[in-house]
Amino acid sequence: MIYLDNQATTQCDPEVVAAMLPWFAETYGNPHSEGHEAGRKAARAVETARGDVAALIGASPREIVLTSGATEANNLAIKGAARYRARQGSARRRIITVATEHKCVLESVRDLTHEGFDPVILPVSPSGVVDLQELVKALEVPTALVSIMTANNETGVVQDIAALAALSRQAGALFHTDAAQAAGKMRLTCDAVDLMSLSAHKFYGPKGIGALYVRHRPRTRLLPLFSGGGQERGLRSGTLPTPLVVGFGVAARLAQAAMSEESSRLAGLRADLLAGLTEIFPGIEVNGAGASRLPGALNLRFPAGYAARDLIEALPDIALSTGSACSSAEIAPSYVLTAMGLDAKDATRCLRLSVGRFTSTREIVQALDRFQEVAREARHAS
Repeated sequence: MIYLDNQATTQCDPEVVAAMLPWFAETYGNPHSEGHEAGRKAARAVETARGDVAALIGASPREIVLTSGATEANNLAIKGAARYRARQGSARRRIITVATEHKCVLESVRDLTHEGFDPVILPVSPSGVVDLQELVKALEVPTALVSIMTANNETGVVQDIAALAALSRQAGALFHTDAAQAAGKMRLTCDAVDLMSLSAHKFYGPKGIGALYVRHRPRTRLLPLFSGGGQERGLRSGTLPTPLVVGFGVAARLAQAAMSEESSRLAGLRADLLAGLTEIFPGIEVNGAGASRLPGALNLRFPAGYAARDLIEALPDIALSTGSACSSAEIAPSYVLTAMGLDAKDATRCLRLSVGRFTSTREIVQALDRFQEVAREARHAS
């Protein structure tokens, strides 16, 4: 298998796996049990990892709330912030987000309509970027929260978070960013935002662990999503999974150390892959080409006659993904791509390919050879 779906998830780095293993069976104390050394040792490991995650985005360790992943972090940020402001008597009921956000953000915003909030979904340009003036216009109505992702999970398009956050906060709104796709792949700072979501498995850590950055000064207030023992400063109750937290910390530390070199290498692999596919499929187009993108991300629209589903079926030894979702044997076009102006027919010819830390030049060559075979067979068939 040649794995070219690193935007979906990444291989757990061997150093991460090695760091986690002892915490499953050898040192398995509950990090919330302070009455014995086994618990205290686990607690120290959790706090070390929390510090490593905080360092990845320039935060203080106490500003990191550990969660089960970015979906939970996004729900906590959006619903928690909106509900807290409402409980305090705030008249601000507008929640602003973007048409190309992850489903968990869009659905969280829509869920709040049942609680009297007013959702506003901003459009994007054909390159996938939010127009600052669209946000300014939306902020004319008093707004509780703005949520805009740092880098898109399908196209890799990067938004100008500093500018978007500044406009939001000037208007009195809190600003949240889903940085799950960006963390560990590009330099991030939490300085401009109030809330930021992270997920370990997007940068070579384990699945099932993530975090929400919650600004301490000035303090961002949230209501928890569920009740329990009050762990994580009362914002996220439940026993922390020490092995996963440790792996999260190691993944963050490795990402920070390797980021510059890794970004350059991934951009080179992406360029090689694109150059080869352009030669094989004349007329191929890059979705989001006019915007800044993550170095390993590549979302392509293939020429007429090459449906994404057919390409995936013809390449079973290459892990690819499509901008479409299969439901009842029908292909639904990617809402991200249609929001960027593609029609449904064009969207069904789009594939997402993404290279990562463990992608080799040899694998790129092998993948291109397989694409060449598919193209040759298609020409013969026609």
